[in-house]
Amino acid sequence: MLDDLKANNRAWARRKVAGDPGFFKRLEDQQAPEYLWIGCSDSRVPANEIVDLDPGELFVHRNVANLAPPQDANYLSVLQFAIDVIKVKHVMVVGHYGCGGIAAAIDGQRRGLVDHWLHPIREVHHEHRHELDAIPQDRARLDRLCELNVIRQVRNVASDLFVQDAWARGQPVCVHGWVYSLGDGLVNDLNVTIGGPDDLAALD
Repeated sequence: MLDDLKANNRAWARRKVAGDPGFFKRLEDQQAPEYLWIGCSDSRVPANEIVDLDPGELFVHRNVANLAPPQDANYLSVLQFAIDVIKVKHVMVVGHYGCGGIAAAIDGQRRGLVDHWLHPIREVHHEHRHELDAIPQDRARLDRLCELNVIRQVRNVASDLFVQDAWARGQPVCVHGWVYSLGDGLVNDLNVTIGGPDDLAALD
């Protein structure tokens, strides 16, 4: 089963060793990334490739629609491990234009459990409904909702006790909000970086 994928793996490993004989040895020896990427599970958004980093240089957490909900133990475990153990310096919340999760959150269709997961996006949509309703094009409206969702998740991350405690003990951690474009491969920095309590207060 899946012989093509296993063959691809072997070919990839051979190419890596041919270009860099010490590549896998370095991976074995340490994991010390400076970055945590909180992104979408969408297969079109490969975190390492987008920022041209090797495995081991980026700690990654992905879920549907790049959410950082304060009640999700999976996300919180990743965040705590990244800050308290790995001691990353940057947390990037990265959405992407054309996100199916964003569209599914507000299209009115019933999908079961995922509807509960996507509820925070409906809250963002409701909070910003006047701004969003003023955008005539459907695509542009969804793109803006992608951005607003990222901003909300940046606030969630920066409000978490793990981040707050890191700041209190003088550990540098910055939280950034980006949106990736499937159309041209570029990230759009939303300029909502939070590096301390004052920045968080300003974002509110």
